[in-house]
Amino acid sequence: MTTEYLDLVEWLRECKNDRDGVITPEIQHAGDIIKAGGLVAFPTETVYGLGGDGLNAEASKKIYAAKGRPSDNPLILHITEMEDLYGIVEEIPEAACILAEKYWPGPLTMIFKKKDCVPYSTTGGLDTVAVRMPSHKAARALIKAAGTPIAAPSANSSGRPSPTKASHVKEDLNGKIEMIIDGGEVGIGLESTIVDVTGETPVMLRPGYITKEMLDELFGKVEIDPVITTLHPDPNLKPKAPGMKYRHYAPKGDMTIFEGESEAVVARINAEATEAKKNGHVTAVLATDETKDKYNADYVFSVGKRSNPEEVAHNLFDVLREFDEVKADRLFSESFSGEKLGLAIMNRLRKAAGYNIIKVD
Repeated sequence: MTTEYLDLVEWLRECKNDRDGVITPEIQHAGDIIKAGGLVAFPTETVYGLGGDGLNAEASKKIYAAKGRPSDNPLILHITEMEDLYGIVEEIPEAACILAEKYWPGPLTMIFKKKDCVPYSTTGGLDTVAVRMPSHKAARALIKAAGTPIAAPSANSSGRPSPTKASHVKEDLNGKIEMIIDGGEVGIGLESTIVDVTGETPVMLRPGYITKEMLDELFGKVEIDPVITTLHPDPNLKPKAPGMKYRHYAPKGDMTIFEGESEAVVARINAEATEAKKNGHVTAVLATDETKDKYNADYVFSVGKRSNPEEVAHNLFDVLREFDEVKADRLFSESFSGEKLGLAIMNRLRKAAGYNIIKVD
């Protein structure tokens, strides 16, 4: 298959004051690919998504096949207007209305009870469906051009770091899908926060840019699914939302996270890297601006200032892909605070490392 390439970087500059952007013939062509059951990778404000017609069972199956994604890992439906929600969910709880008023469009996904028109191949066999309303103009224009809710997980090979640039998508999916839309580098860099609104109390299923603290401000207190913070995930878990069960975001090398006081972590990582290099391994460290000059590994990559978690989140997946570009096979990472956005950062890092974590005294 030949993958078409559509550059929308200049289009995004031109329509900066338009919430959705004018649908050009090129964008309509991308929408027509979706309508015909094809797949289009596109930018959102979080990461790049791999889009197909979410109400077409065969299109959803093609998404799983292109990614190599387990079929019980649910997909997220993307819409552009609140009215679109009524056609795909059985009910819209009050909590969902409160969340939508505050955070839609934006980096928030909600779990609803699905209508029959949403195929089980989209929901991973569940009677619930994940729905998001992105704010990115290219994403919104594509959804409108397609005229259907677009099912879209991250546009990467299953298990690899999520794509924050079109070049990442091309690396993983070129020749496997019909089109890649380039909208430049994404803004946030972590996937959306997921909240289950089907019960009496909202439950966070995946942390993201919208933090638990922000949700607590709206509802007094929300619950967190234990899988978010567990160090020993249940292999028999049936995931209620994307990213809950399987190893994700992983570079190809063997990665370990070190938790503890900064100087002790630096010393331990340096000792591990020195030993690994003696044994012929190529070593790399995920560090911060404050510590990047303290390491003796073959490669050291900074995710930004520790005091700026938004910067760390934005750069995280890019650094994980840098590990692969330099062909490092022994990888070492600092840890981060588990509060606010740090909860999402550590959630992704733990999965990337396969929960291989060492506490340093």
